[in-house]
Amino acid sequence: MSIISNKWSLVAIAVFSIQSLSAQKVVKGYPLVQRLNSFKEITLTTDTTKLSEAEKRCVMYLIEAAKSADEIFWKQTYMAKKDALKGIKNDTLKRFLEINYGPWDRLNNDKPFMAGVGEKPKGVNYYPADFDPKMVTEDIKERVLSPYTVIKNSPKVPVDPGKNPPKEGEMMAPMEMFPLKNGNMVTVEDFGFAYNKDMRELIASLEKAADAIESEDAKFAQFLRMRGGAIMTNNLVMSDIDWLNLNSHLDIIIGPIENYEDKLTGQKTAFEAYVLVRDVEWGEKLKKYIGYLPELQAGLPVDAPYKPELAKNEELSGVDEGAMEMIEEPGFPPMPKPKSALSQLAVFDVVYYGGDCNSGSKTIAVNLPNDETIQKYFGTRRSQLKNAMKAKFDEIVMPISKTLIVSNQQANIKFDAFFANVMFHEVAHGLGVKNLVSDASKTVREALGPDYSAIEECKADVLGLYMVTKLVEKGELSGKLDDYYVTFVASVFRSVRFGASSAHGKANMITFNTLLNKGAISKGPKGYSVNVNEMKNVIGALAAELLVLQGDGNTKGVTTMLSTRGVVTEYLNADLAKLQKANIPVDLIFKQGMKAMGLQRLELNK
Repeated sequence: MSIISNKWSLVAIAVFSIQSLSAQKVVKGYPLVQRLNSFKEITLTTDTTKLSEAEKRCVMYLIEAAKSADEIFWKQTYMAKKDALKGIKNDTLKRFLEINYGPWDRLNNDKPFMAGVGEKPKGVNYYPADFDPKMVTEDIKERVLSPYTVIKNSPKVPVDPGKNPPKEGEMMAPMEMFPLKNGNMVTVEDFGFAYNKDMRELIASLEKAADAIESEDAKFAQFLRMRGGAIMTNNLVMSDIDWLNLNSHLDIIIGPIENYEDKLTGQKTAFEAYVLVRDVEWGEKLKKYIGYLPELQAGLPVDAPYKPELAKNEELSGVDEGAMEMIEEPGFPPMPKPKSALSQLAVFDVVYYGGDCNSGSKTIAVNLPNDETIQKYFGTRRSQLKNAMKAKFDEIVMPISKTLIVSNQQANIKFDAFFANVMFHEVAHGLGVKNLVSDASKTVREALGPDYSAIEECKADVLGLYMVTKLVEKGELSGKLDDYYVTFVASVFRSVRFGASSAHGKANMITFNTLLNKGAISKGPKGYSVNVNEMKNVIGALAAELLVLQGDGNTKGVTTMLSTRGVVTEYLNADLAKLQKANIPVDLIFKQGMKAMGLQRLELNK
């Protein structure tokens, strides 16, 4: 390990800052007002009468932690928020910058809307602009391509740190230096160092939240304290497992989680946070569906190697300390295998979004943790964000259906069907394979690289609908299949509008084009109609195709699918133009925080 001067870690930020100050004009002809008006603002809140005073204070500090995660994401994807907005007097431009976390329109294929900024770097601020992953040697790949590090160019000869000593209260810059195949040197900074100030503020807020809730929910308080340390040190496994054991009224998802933002290698994770209030009544309705996962996995329309047996889920149980059999997976800490999976289906009101999940299209359901080994032995939690989901249904899905779906099928579009489709999308992330059929030591995520996210989202869409089909046929899910299928198609139009830079947008394009090409949906003079029987066949066939592509790590097949079916055709563009003309929102933006919940009095006394 070598020590180099702090000034080298600031080079990329300085360049971006100069760029920002010189680029305060909108790209000529860019429809900025129209693009801003394509978002509908709603207020995020929950029934605060169900919160105790301790919970209200805890929520306040959880939101503070989420704001720190939000600031880190700004730095990962562009620059510090205050620097990005500095000197910008055009209120419309400033607001659009805030929504997109930078000068690239996330729901318009990342097109730049500010003059002089150029294309969005595929590696954003995770890598130097000239970084080539092919120059990374095998012996340093694990460190350089770690999900939790920032890579920067460095001088070949380390700078003497004595010439630029750290200021009082600052840490010296401990950074590892590695040579690439082309002779260039790079430094590797852990997130905990690269974003040290924001990270310390995040941890302090989690500590205050833990103090506030300690007397009422000691287990949640313990998790909050553990989560802060886990994020700082990149040791997230035990924290993620403990989170799966929680059944608290309040919750938070926070840390470096998804890899959508890294379009260079698909490895680096982005900071985000959701502050959540559990809907106990709705959650109770969903418990029974977790028990069907092993049966549904076994029934997938592929050969056995592409659908490994899933562990049965029981009540939350943790690890079996007396078990003889240990988990022994590469890169995973050794521990006893759990007595049973810890999977949950949970329903929440979300009261604050921060970072990655708040950029571009807003997430309405979450399936975590992403770690393949945790999923294999412990399961996942599928969290449905009901208040945000209902807002998207009312403000977007219903208006779309009235514009594009034939009138005699509009009665089939229902919120309960939308909720179930979204829920089983998240459940379906847990189905299929996590590791290659021919090489169990390599994950599907590693094999497919930056294309993984789009294919995984498509798989979840299709297998989610496959699961709905089987559960309706078993009589375990109420309603008609027509409701779920027609509602799904209407929602596809919603997600297709996210554009080709969105993994969810690409996924829905693949599904839409496949359904259209196979005759499962058709367009007439009065709109689109759904052939339910044919759609059932197409969904089964597409599910098999996606599962095999993933299991084989078939990068060529995935590339072909994305280039041929993951595109918006002129045919579809004409219909999307109708939605724009009808002023139907593309997505939501939020009024959120303590004031939005009517709890601003607490902020005055914190």
